[in-house]
Amino acid sequence: MKTIIIFMRYLWLVLNRPSKHIALGAVICLSFIAGIIFLGGFHLAVESTNTEKFCISCHSMKENNYEEVQSTGHWINRSGVRATCPDCHVPHNWSDKMAAKVRASKDVFGWILGTIDTKEKFESKRLEMAEHEWARFKANGSLECRNCHDYKSMDFEKMSARGQIQMRKAAKRDQSCLDCHKGIAHQLPEMTHVGNTALAKMARDLNGNSYDVGTIYHTLIPTFIYSNSNESHNIGTLNTATAFKVLGKTKTRLHVELAGWRKVKGYGRIMYFDFAKNIVLATLDKATSKSDSMSVRGERKIDELTGLTWEKISYKVWIDKGGFEPELQNIWDYAGETYLSTCSVCHTQPDENHFDTNTWPGMFAGMKGFINLDEDTSELVLKYLQHHSSDYSSFSH
Repeated sequence: MKTIIIFMRYLWLVLNRPSKHIALGAVICLSFIAGIIFLGGFHLAVESTNTEKFCISCHSMKENNYEEVQSTGHWINRSGVRATCPDCHVPHNWSDKMAAKVRASKDVFGWILGTIDTKEKFESKRLEMAEHEWARFKANGSLECRNCHDYKSMDFEKMSARGQIQMRKAAKRDQSCLDCHKGIAHQLPEMTHVGNTALAKMARDLNGNSYDVGTIYHTLIPTFIYSNSNESHNIGTLNTATAFKVLGKTKTRLHVELAGWRKVKGYGRIMYFDFAKNIVLATLDKATSKSDSMSVRGERKIDELTGLTWEKISYKVWIDKGGFEPELQNIWDYAGETYLSTCSVCHTQPDENHFDTNTWPGMFAGMKGFINLDEDTSELVLKYLQHHSSDYSSFSH
């Protein structure tokens, strides 16, 4: 006890001892008070930027995003709960919030530079901005959505029959909300011809690879076919996810072999993956399809269902060097994820093996009107479904 009293006296003397101008204790107290004022001011400044009023002070946000959300269920609904800008776009926990503020600093530069200060500029950047947010929601499992919409708090019995099936499946795999609910608060960007751009990006990433003779590769995007190594006029197109074997190469082109089937009736311009299966590999012009100079014909078989004669066919043609994928499974993985996330917006999507190969094109055509996919990605997803249909699955319905 005596020791404690001595220590307390010593501490009091130290804190009371004058420094050059002011006592040490006073310095500590003033520093503490200054720290509180600084932190309070910093917190106030941060929170003032986390308001809808602040967000729409930028006219490009007010005239675009803000107006769009007012026509959605997040603005007016039977529960009377309105989601504001920060509810969806500002993380709740401190560290993620600060990271978001750092990322948002580029928005300030965009405002200074006038990057999206007109309707036309905003629309030209809509897809890019949407993809950034989709990626963020994908990475955090749509955390901002689930601050309000928690799977554990959902009463599935009060949902529609379709909603129950879909939401129960989503809850079971803890699925990110934005996988199915893109466009729930803002207009979807125009994705025709640019789409998710993932296939084009995948192709660009692979561009420049050296291709080995004798190896099988696969297209990621439609690719023109040529009759020789320097012809400028194309004679057809390879569809996405089409396999070809490299026979030779020049500086700019690959000499490749295509193998498949075609219908004998007509000109046989369309090349298919398998006998009596409408999985399109390539389309050639009439002259090329009739010529034997680049093709080799094989066995013939009659499709009992249609009475049409099919024949095996192979072509030796040229294509420009580009980004081609050696592993087909990498392409199927992307297509399968796209089907799972995009085609479940309106209802539970059928299993891949629910239909046979030739039924899938009609079924998928009915889905396309309700989803936003560019033509290349739509074609890939359809081909994925056909390749994983009941004709090729051991677990067919």
